[in-house]
Amino acid sequence: MPQQKDIVKIAIQMPGAYPQLIQLDQKKPLSAVIKEVCPDNYALQYADGVQTYITESNRLDIKNGCILRLTKAPGRCAEDLYKGIQSSDSGVRCDSLKELASVSTDVTFAQEFISRDGHLLLVKIVEDSNESNAIMTHTLTGFMELMDHGIVSWENLSCVFIKKQVSLDILESMVLSSHSLFLQVKHEVTMERLIAHLQVTNPQIQTKAMALLMALLQTAGDSDRQDMFAFLNKKNLRQYIYKNIIHSSGSVQDEMAHYLYVLQSCYLEPPGASHEDASGQLQPGAERHPSRFAAGCNNSNPGQDLVRTPPGLLALDTMFYFASRYPDAYSRFVLENSSREDKHECPFARSSIQLTLILCEILRIGEPPSETRSDYHPIFFSQDRLMEELFCVCIQLLNKTWKEMRATQEDFDKVMQVVREQITRTLSSKPTSLELFKNKVNALNYSEILKLRQTERLHQEETLAPPVLKVQQHSVRTRPAAPLMAAEFPPLWKRLFVTTHCVWQSDAATLKLKERLKPELLELIREQRLNRLCQGTMFKKISNRRRQDKLWYCRLSPNHKMLHYGDVEEDTDNPPIETLQEKIPVADIKGLLTGKDCPHMKENKSKQNKEVLDLAFSLTYDVEEDSLNFIAPSRTDFCLWTDGLSVLLGREMSSESTRSELEILLSMEIKLRLLDLENVPIPDCAPVIPKPPSNYNFCYDFSQTEQ
Repeated sequence: MPQQKDIVKIAIQMPGAYPQLIQLDQKKPLSAVIKEVCPDNYALQYADGVQTYITESNRLDIKNGCILRLTKAPGRCAEDLYKGIQSSDSGVRCDSLKELASVSTDVTFAQEFISRDGHLLLVKIVEDSNESNAIMTHTLTGFMELMDHGIVSWENLSCVFIKKQVSLDILESMVLSSHSLFLQVKHEVTMERLIAHLQVTNPQIQTKAMALLMALLQTAGDSDRQDMFAFLNKKNLRQYIYKNIIHSSGSVQDEMAHYLYVLQSCYLEPPGASHEDASGQLQPGAERHPSRFAAGCNNSNPGQDLVRTPPGLLALDTMFYFASRYPDAYSRFVLENSSREDKHECPFARSSIQLTLILCEILRIGEPPSETRSDYHPIFFSQDRLMEELFCVCIQLLNKTWKEMRATQEDFDKVMQVVREQITRTLSSKPTSLELFKNKVNALNYSEILKLRQTERLHQEETLAPPVLKVQQHSVRTRPAAPLMAAEFPPLWKRLFVTTHCVWQSDAATLKLKERLKPELLELIREQRLNRLCQGTMFKKISNRRRQDKLWYCRLSPNHKMLHYGDVEEDTDNPPIETLQEKIPVADIKGLLTGKDCPHMKENKSKQNKEVLDLAFSLTYDVEEDSLNFIAPSRTDFCLWTDGLSVLLGREMSSESTRSELEILLSMEIKLRLLDLENVPIPDCAPVIPKPPSNYNFCYDFSQTEQ
C-alpha cells in the first residue's frame, strides 16, 4: 500500500473523451502508469500553460489537481515530423515545420529530434534557400528553439549557413557562443546591414538588430570595438536612435531599453589621457595662485591623486576639457575662489577629481553592463562627449552650491553629497538634452534640496508610523499589527501632538522600553511582508538571449499556504492568482538561498556581476535538487521577498530594510511614549476644515528666490 504522500490526485484528458480522474503513485514507473490508461507510443503532457512532456526527471513537479493529456510520445512525434519535413508536398512540409517550431521548446522532444539529425535537415533547408517565406520562417524558428537547449554546439555550422542566414536571433546566439563564430558573423554581416535594419519602422526588427549589434560590441576585442565605434559615429548612429527610437511614436520596450543601456555603457569608457600635456594646459588660469589650484591634492606629488581608478586620468581629461572648451568659465571659477578667504575657497583640483568620481558612479563608467538594468539616459544619445559636457555643467553647479552653503574646507564632503543629490535627481527625470539638464539642475538649488529632504523624511515617517488609537499619560496602545500602508494609518492631524523632547537614546529606561516594544513592531513588519508577498511581484528570467517573453509572476496565496507562479506577458498587471498555473506548498519549502549560493548563479558563472548577485535568491523544496530561482527587480523587492519568505520558514528577518524600518518605528513610538500629555485633550474627530480664502495673494512664490 503506497504512502499517502506518494499519491497525487490528477486528471488525464484523452482525445474525444472526458478527463479521467486517477491517483498517480509517484513510486510507480511512469511507463507502467501510461500503459494502464493508453496503448504504447503515447506520453503524458501538461494540458495547461507550458505543455511540457512528463518524464521521470520532472514527474515530481506534478501537484494535486493538475490536468494532464495524452499525446504522441516524443520519439514518435519526432519521427513523424522528420518524415513530414522531407515530404514532396510543400503544404505538408509547411505544416510539419510549423508544428516543429511549436514543440521544439520541449527539451525531451528536442533530444529525440536531434538524435535523428533533424537539426541538420533544417540547416540544409536554409543553405538551399529554395523554399517559400512561410517555410523559411518556421524553419528558422524551429532551429532557434532546438539550439536554445544547448544539446549541440553552434561550432558545427558551416560558412554557407552563416551567409544564407537571415535570422538576427540566430546570428546573435552564434556571436555569443564562440570567438571563431564571432569573426565569421562580423565578416558576413556588415555594420551597414545592421544600421539598415535599425532604420526600419518595425520595433521587433529594430530590437533584434540592436541585440546583434550589442553582442558584436561586447564580444569584440578593444581594437575591433574602437573600429566599430568609429564607423557608428561616422554614420551618426546615436543621433538616429535619439530621433527614431527614443522619440518614436511608441514607447521604448524593456528589451530595447536594456540594449540602449548596454550601448551607453560601451560608449562611456574612460578614454586615454596625456597627463603631462593636460596639466600643462591648465596652468594659464591658475598660474597666479598655484597653491590654490592644487588645494586638496597631494601637494608633494599631485599625480598621486590621479592613481585611483575611477576616475584616474579621466579627472585630468575633464579638467583640461573644461579649461580649453570654456576658458571664460574656467578662469572665472579660479579667479573667483582666489579672491575668497582661504577657508571659504572651493578647491578646483580636489573638487574636479571628486566630481569626476561622482559622475563615474552615477553613469556606471568602468563597470561591465548588467544583465538586468535598463536605465539608459536619453541625453547620451543627443550629446557628443557627454561625460565632459556634464562635468563642465556640474563643476559650475558645484561652485554655485558651495556659495549657497557658505561652505568652508571642512564642509567639502557635505557639499559633494548635495551636488551628487542634485545630479542624481535631475538625471532621474530623464532630460533629453544638455540644455534641459543644465536648466533643471541649476533650478534645484540648495534650499530646494533641503525642502525635498524634509518632505521625504515626513513622508517616510507618515508611511511607517504605527497607528495610534488612544494616548494616555506616558503610554500608547496600538491596534494589532497591520500592513505598513499609508492608507491604513490615522490622518496626520492625530499626530500633530508629536514633538521631540530631549535626547533619550542614552537613557537606560528608554533602552529598556525599546526592548519591550521591539517584538510588537517586528510583528507589524512581518505582517506587512506577508501582505506584500500576497500582492505578488513581476520577475525577469535571465538567459543567454534576452527575449520579451521572459517574464513571470509569483505571489503568495491569501491563506499563506501556497506560492503561485507562472509565465506572463509584459503588459500584464497584477494577474489573478487563478491564472498562475504552477504552485508550491509552503510546507514543502526546505530552505532559502541568496547570492552566489543560488543554483542559477552557479550555473551562469559568466553573469555573476555583483548587482545580479545582490538581487538573486532561491527556494529549495521537496528534494535538494529542486529550486525556484528569482532575480528581484530591485534591492527593495529583494529585501521584502527574502524577509517574507523567512517569516514563512519561521526564521528571523535580516534585511537592511527591516533594520531601517524597525529603527524608524522604535524612534517614533518612543517619542510618543515620552510625551507629557497630562490634561491635554485629544479630540476623537477631526477638526472642521475652514472655508478657503477669497484670494491667495498672500502666497509667496519660492521659485523666484533664486535668479
